[in-house]
Amino acid sequence: MTKGYKMPKGFLWGGAVAAHQLEGGWDVDGKGVSIADVMTAGRNGVPRKVTDGVKEGEVYPNHWGNDFYHRYPEDDKLFAEMGFKCFRTSIAWTRIFPNGDETTPNEAGLKFYDDLFDDLLSHGIQPVVTLSHFEIPYHLVKAYGGFSNRKMIDFFVRFATVVFDRYKDKVKYWMTFNEINNQTAWSDPHPLLQNSGLQLGADDNWEQAMYQAAHYELVASALAVQAGHAINPDFQIGCMVAMCPIYPLTAKPADVMMAERAMQKRYWFGDVHCLGEYPKWLPKYFERKGFDMDITAADLATLKAGTVDYVGFSYYMSFVTKGRDGDQEYDFKEPDDFVENPYVEKSDWGWQIDPTGLRYAMNWMQDRWHLPQFIVENGFGAYDKKEADGSVHDDYRISYFRDHILAMEEAVALDGVDLIGYTPWGCIDLVSASTGEMAKRYGFIYVDADDNGHGSFDRSKKDSFDWFQQVIASDGEDL
Repeated sequence: MTKGYKMPKGFLWGGAVAAHQLEGGWDVDGKGVSIADVMTAGRNGVPRKVTDGVKEGEVYPNHWGNDFYHRYPEDDKLFAEMGFKCFRTSIAWTRIFPNGDETTPNEAGLKFYDDLFDDLLSHGIQPVVTLSHFEIPYHLVKAYGGFSNRKMIDFFVRFATVVFDRYKDKVKYWMTFNEINNQTAWSDPHPLLQNSGLQLGADDNWEQAMYQAAHYELVASALAVQAGHAINPDFQIGCMVAMCPIYPLTAKPADVMMAERAMQKRYWFGDVHCLGEYPKWLPKYFERKGFDMDITAADLATLKAGTVDYVGFSYYMSFVTKGRDGDQEYDFKEPDDFVENPYVEKSDWGWQIDPTGLRYAMNWMQDRWHLPQFIVENGFGAYDKKEADGSVHDDYRISYFRDHILAMEEAVALDGVDLIGYTPWGCIDLVSASTGEMAKRYGFIYVDADDNGHGSFDRSKKDSFDWFQQVIASDGEDL
């Protein structure tokens, strides 16, 4: 048995999901079509397709998820049995505003989250809510071009304000845009669609479009933070970044400088969220690239006035890069400039397994942004085998979590990092955002469903369920 460090009183142990990946019920009770609803099934090495609307004959795994919409009372009981203190989920924007540009919200959608949050609270579980988790209304993509359009700011703030007011006595912890910085891989259409609702053509400047959309999102986030604090000053409203630290391959100065620029390019979003201003290098980069950006003085004042209360982040892996001979500009491009790390293992999906990277990242963020942190995603996607007796022996998942939780605890107990809580990703099996697979399983709870939505959808405990239960009961000491 590994002995860990006891976490501070009030530490929020829990689990994390996203509405579009588990709820199902994609077209019930007035819900509209989101960008997730037009993404087909993929698999390891085969990307998901984005169709122009929902098409007959295509397979859309997010349409059913794991049927949480109808089964959440059963799932909440299992979360409570594990000892969860909190549960991170998202509010599907299209349940509240089906098209996104309405002025009157959908009452049936609001009531669903009332009922869900009430049920969680009855078990002593605090909801932790993301406002936009890859679920932009598809109508806003088609009619407005997503966050390429400044009008999106008002649509998002209206949505945020409605749910802040509705759940002001039920939800304390909020986040605005999930993994906002994933779109730094701007040449990949999926992050651009999922993060910002962008669908671009061959003649578009994809990089400039990403920076412009991200700016509008950051302004929308800052305005939402101000609106939320006005509704309930006790709200804790955070940002959410995908934290994948990027190391230099060697001590060669060019490698170190490329890694520095890579970190700047991936995490400038956090600089704006937390510090309220653009880092000095970025306007110079816009100027050098000839980007004509719509960034107003009023926007900059808004960013300064709407900084977040904490840093929510996901951590799954680290990356490595190296410099190029004769390159003085270090124009890092993700993922083209990634190289292999010879010192770490990989998952079946090629994700580098690096527990020490979590501790490093937590220290890096503490030194840079000086805010409390909240690990709202960390997990291990794997092929699970259900035995004849119904058991799932997932020692590999336990090993992954044991190593990462210990690194997290070292950052808190030894390095003084201020950490609110820890919510492993996909605490119950759900649809993978990247591949659309159910076979890429993350959960402590097994869901009997395959990639095509076939199965009983019954829930059962994996070995990791009991293990995580004891971790929570011991506040992290018993690993």
